[in-house]
Amino acid sequence: MPPLHRSLLHYPRGVDPDREWWLRVPAVLLSPRSVFAALRNNSREDVEARAEPILALTLLAGIAVALGTTTARTLYDDPLYDVLTLAVWIVIAGGFVAFAGYYIVGGALYLGARGLGSLGTFRRARQVLGFAVAPLALSALVLWPLGILLFGTDLFKRGGSDDGVAGDLFYALALAFSLWSAVLVLVGVRTVHGWTWWRSLAALGLVALFLAAFSYLF
Repeated sequence: MPPLHRSLLHYPRGVDPDREWWLRVPAVLLSPRSVFAALRNNSREDVEARAEPILALTLLAGIAVALGTTTARTLYDDPLYDVLTLAVWIVIAGGFVAFAGYYIVGGALYLGARGLGSLGTFRRARQVLGFAVAPLALSALVLWPLGILLFGTDLFKRGGSDDGVAGDLFYALALAFSLWSAVLVLVGVRTVHGWTWWRSLAALGLVALFLAAFSYLF
């Protein structure tokens, strides 16, 4: 692993690490390498400072993933669902997906990297994932509200107005945000470990195998 620059290990006097990590939330969308490189810092204050931004990103990403499931697309076929019930479902399902994804996918990422020789920790693997899902979090704030504005509750039932070309475009954009996050995972693995692209891709291949095995077993 390349040595850390001294400025990454200790914050200058007067610099708030909490503020620095919140500023890195939008930065990971534009300059991901600098953000993932900062994850190499294992000082206590730095690890604590990044906890809340990661929590916010994973919760929002969980909501985006939950909204994109086939379950969500048929909720309004049940007459018991209304706007309030839908909101409660989104919060609960999003929280569950966020928690499970953070630890299960994070665990697979840790094992995949270990399989290629990483000496990194499980915590850092989870934190790489936490920042890599920033595009999904962005989609929960921008894309899904736009979809609800355009299609209303038709997004959550069969045969709605989202079944046409406009709906296909919307779901293609949702997929694009997911692919963006996948690319950031690759960039994150390569950056924190200082690996080549091929070695990083091989690690993600192992991640996919671990997740497939987990899905098969459970």
